[in-house]
Amino acid sequence: MSKNTVNPKNVSDLASLFDALSDPTRILIIHALLEGEVGVGELVEHLGLTKSAVSHQLRGLRDKRIIRTRKQGRNVFVSIDDEHVIDLFQRGLDHILHG
Repeated sequence: MSKNTVNPKNVSDLASLFDALSDPTRILIIHALLEGEVGVGELVEHLGLTKSAVSHQLRGLRDKRIIRTRKQGRNVFVSIDDEHVIDLFQRGLDHILHG
């Protein structure tokens, strides 16, 4: 890793990313999205939470570019933003299962 990549802004952004991943509900949302796009209604049903609670968590994940959303009519669909998120999730899971 180059020293140029470690600067105060990048350090803050990385800490913010890990903070966004520190919530168990957000981890469950990411896990539910690993296979592909899911409707918000399906997430609500899958997680057993209120739509408001799920929307709150999705907003935090979207703000950190962990997920992206797409509207189709009145329906909102959610997916992982890019492969880096999947890799980070899987590496973290592998790490805890290894120990």
